Amino acid sequence: MQRLLLTLLLLAFAPVADANHVILTGGPSLRKWEDLRVPADRHDRWWANFIRASTLRMVEIRKAYGSNARIVWIVHRDGYRTRSAEDGKPYTTWIADLARKRNVTLKWFDSQGGMIAAINSMPKGSVQTFDFFGHSNKYAFMLDYGNDIMAASTIWLHQDDLHRIKRSIFTKNAYCKSWGCHTAESMSKVWKRQLGVPLEGAHGPTDYSWVGRGKMPIVKGRWGT
Repeated sequence: MQRLLLTLLLLAFAPVADANHVILTGGPSLRKWEDLRVPADRHDRWWANFIRASTLRMVEIRKAYGSNARIVWIVHRDGYRTRSAEDGKPYTTWIADLARKRNVTLKWFDSQGGMIAAINSMPKGSVQTFDFFGHSNKYAFMLDYGNDIMAASTIWLHQDDLHRIKRSIFTKNAYCKSWGCHTAESMSKVWKRQLGVPLEGAHGPTDYSWVGRGKMPIVKGRWGT
């Protein structure tokens, strides 16, 4: 009996064969809008805050789940196109190069529908981890915050939209985390109720100022669900 229980426990916590690890990455704000803010409220001075954080997470996933872990990277293309035009740099090309170098599947999206379709394209029971990097408030992931409109978003994943995500794509013990601000203050609860798996998030704002030095974002508060 003890051997049977041990076997069942190992199966419950073992990595899932053919698992996918999904990273959803929002776009940066435009400098022309952020420069109109008072200095203390400015965001995204570095275009790659969310990109660099995503690649740091890829390293963590490969360490935890193996060097061949399948990573699907879902990125808001228009946000990097517009920032690319503003800065005069080929950011979308650089992102595609990063995806090839790190052997991850890159899926671009330009709309809420495209983002949801990309997430829902994952096979049933395959998503073992899900991470979001980008702007957020307590109710929503804001994928283009401060890009098209100053201090506003036109593409989001609101907690009221979560019924559009297929809960069947997640494994039973899927680990999901939002690295945006304030998610645990409301959206995490709706995520668990709607999708059946917890979503770790921030009580308070998150800080990306250290990602350029190889450190993951931190929370100015606490992580929770």
